[in-house]
Amino acid sequence: MSVNLNDVLCTLQEEQVRLKMKLQELQQLRRERRDPPKDKVKWKIPFPVPEVPLVFRGHTKQGREVPKSLVSNLRVCCPLPGSSALVTFDDPKVAEQVLRQKEHKIDMEECRLRVQVQSLELPRVTTIQVSSQTDGQRVLVSGFPVGLKLSEEELLDKLEIFFGKSRNGGGDVETRELLQGSVMLGFAKEEVAQHLCQIGQFRVPLGGQQVSLKVSPYMSGKIQKAEIKFQPVPRSVLVLNIPDVLDSQELHDILEIHFQKPTRGGGEVESLTVTPPGQQGLAVFSAESS
Repeated sequence: MSVNLNDVLCTLQEEQVRLKMKLQELQQLRRERRDPPKDKVKWKIPFPVPEVPLVFRGHTKQGREVPKSLVSNLRVCCPLPGSSALVTFDDPKVAEQVLRQKEHKIDMEECRLRVQVQSLELPRVTTIQVSSQTDGQRVLVSGFPVGLKLSEEELLDKLEIFFGKSRNGGGDVETRELLQGSVMLGFAKEEVAQHLCQIGQFRVPLGGQQVSLKVSPYMSGKIQKAEIKFQPVPRSVLVLNIPDVLDSQELHDILEIHFQKPTRGGGEVESLTVTPPGQQGLAVFSAESS
């Protein structure tokens, strides 16, 4: 059974509505909580997310069970309906030319295929508003040298032992977590975390050497508002309602030849993938530079 692009867009819009409702619930819970102490200052930081051009690299996943669209910093996964094909051209102007003709007739030896082409729009996060605040019982440890030959558990154990000793200004460590280029440590007492932040710099024995590490306040943040807009993919077109008369490989070759013909408004095809009838695919779009 074929699924048209409207069904795909409907699914994406329903997911957006669900996320907005979840955001409203979280905001309500936040309002019901007691205001934090004055020394825990909050900021609301509105900032634009950089526009990242996306391009289809030919990676797909096929099957009957397909997750809903996923949005991340680096890629967008878009469901592809059965009896469809996704064509990506080298030149965005070629895609524009192909889209001017909504129906394409593909001549074969014994018959003619009639297919429809549509632009493909993807959800893109354009603005995010984040609220952040200091966590009085946690600190951020940073400044680790490149090439430190310690496993994650070894590093966390050594930091817990060092900062757990009162002679180093520390105390009981309750939580620990390895982050990107840093480590979060949570203490049982808030005054221990504050004291460590006041000292700021520590010489810690790690991997057979004395390493200078920085301890600073730990900031936690939550997304308060996210705006998502649908924008067309500049170099890709979606081919729909492909008749079930050829196997996938033959269809792939015929479509590629057709959309490369300048007389049809086509041009050089960078990638082309076919989703057979009764199946669904998942096109993975990534940053242009990746």
